[in-house]
Amino acid sequence: MTTNDVAAGENQERLQENLTRVDELSKRLVSAITRKPGLPSSLHGPDQALYSNAAATYWQEMMQNPAKLLETQIAYWGKSLTHFIEAQQALASGKLQAPKDPGPKDRRFKNPLWDTHPYFNFIKQQYLINAEALKQSIEEIDDMDEKEKRRLRYFAHQIVDMFAPTNFLATNPDALQKAVETEGESLVKGMENLVADLEANNGELVVKLADDQAFQIGENIATAEGEVIYRNRMMEVIQYAPTTKTVHETPILLFPPWINKYYILDLKPENSLIRWIVDQGYTLFVVSWINPDASYRDVGLDTYIEEGYLTAMRVVREICGVKQINAVGYCIAGTTLSLTLSLMKKRGEKPVKSATFFTTLTDFADQGEFTPFLQNDFIDGIEEATEDTGMLASFIMARTFSFLRSNDLIYGPAIKSYMMGETPPAFDLLYWNGDGANLPGRMAMQYLRGLCQDNRFAEGGFELMGETLNLKDVDIPLMSIAAEGDHIAAWKDCYRGVQQMGSRSKAFILSESGHIAGIVNPPSKKKYGHYSNDDLSLDSTDWQAQADFHEGSWWPRWEAWLKKRSGKQIPARIPGESGYEPLCPAPGTYVKVKASEQIQ
Repeated sequence: MTTNDVAAGENQERLQENLTRVDELSKRLVSAITRKPGLPSSLHGPDQALYSNAAATYWQEMMQNPAKLLETQIAYWGKSLTHFIEAQQALASGKLQAPKDPGPKDRRFKNPLWDTHPYFNFIKQQYLINAEALKQSIEEIDDMDEKEKRRLRYFAHQIVDMFAPTNFLATNPDALQKAVETEGESLVKGMENLVADLEANNGELVVKLADDQAFQIGENIATAEGEVIYRNRMMEVIQYAPTTKTVHETPILLFPPWINKYYILDLKPENSLIRWIVDQGYTLFVVSWINPDASYRDVGLDTYIEEGYLTAMRVVREICGVKQINAVGYCIAGTTLSLTLSLMKKRGEKPVKSATFFTTLTDFADQGEFTPFLQNDFIDGIEEATEDTGMLASFIMARTFSFLRSNDLIYGPAIKSYMMGETPPAFDLLYWNGDGANLPGRMAMQYLRGLCQDNRFAEGGFELMGETLNLKDVDIPLMSIAAEGDHIAAWKDCYRGVQQMGSRSKAFILSESGHIAGIVNPPSKKKYGHYSNDDLSLDSTDWQAQADFHEGSWWPRWEAWLKKRSGKQIPARIPGESGYEPLCPAPGTYVKVKASEQIQ
């Protein structure tokens, strides 16, 4: 028996093992898919009216201005035909090679074979020609409602991204090379990753972005020292242990969004806003929200305010023996903090001395990138789903946000995981991003219909808890921090909401970067700068043009503002010394409940 015979036998044995694993995985795959809950079709895409309107408008324009559209079509045909002829000529000449000009750069096509191999280069260039033609066709539709056109543009972009050749094994040189190098092992591991993701999400495909085995909440993330000193069905209130001998008399109560977990503000010691605030000499309380299940179907914004905001404010004031606190709200929690402040204004109550808003929308007049998801067909689908299950499942929101950056958050990670067989990276931010929470059905519809769609808080009044709440009622000293690259809460929309608030003492800071990195931006990193401008009468464009730019984090600027509203120094408060006995150490129990565990 020769060495080649032995190698062939080993290869055959390895192949047979992989085929057996594939058969087992196929059975698990089918089993996982059958567990998938039925969702309204509108949550998977727009209703047919959008495409019908687009087609009707397109053909109407074709009749009225045929030369314009024919010119576009002929240009596309010409590019495609020229591309084909060049490939044929190269083949006929016996010199099968890529052209000297490989075409425009695109980070999806980093593998050198996209430029040097004639097969892959031909596919890439034709894809880019097709993508540009589709984009141009939509932009040349003139007589279409701008909101409908924005939706059409979005869904066309999704089609273009989905059909990229990198997303298919036969046209992805990285995946093919990896499969050859590993004798198919990478494809088997990729299938294992796919099945595991389906099983973890009840049959729904949610691409895992981070290695969830690399992190344990309370062990290597969310480790700031503190105690849960209050718990009800909506929240746990965490009081963090002091790191200074004295603290400011007025405590800080921070409300994080309940769409995600609070520990984005305490991922690790070096970028923890929670630790930094405590180190500056403040008594800090943070709310950790419940991850709701179907039994919370009737919980609304009023419940979050009554059993969350107002209760937490009362508890913190009792613990600290003060009449007022400084409140902070992040994203949707900032929006609800604004509603709470308006409610307390109506009631003549003043438990809040100042308010800080992180990436907070209060005026939804411009729906921006979320326009496709805030039309009736999509919201009707969400309403149908919440009526059936009692809640808006976390994966629906995660998928919605991910499609706004589909190449980075869907297709890129899917290629690495499912075609390359790679384990997702041990990245704490991506782990947090995948650790979402469900929303109670009633609350979700109040937010989507009343605030996002109808914009009642900024226009006409939002009816809640027996009062008509208005944005202008927010009249206490406030600071708002927005992020320049934020695609979830666009900074100009945040700014417009602040302009309408009734406070005579308002400050606005614009941080570089996005929704997360613009907020989680510690001074030690010296990474992202920020803009400040005291003149909030300017429109957003002029405000930024005339703003002062500052290197580094906005945290110290905010703290200097906050210090003036935080009172004298007193001995540091220790959790448990005030009559509220600690229930358990931080980070508590609610933060550890997974969204998928609540959907059964």
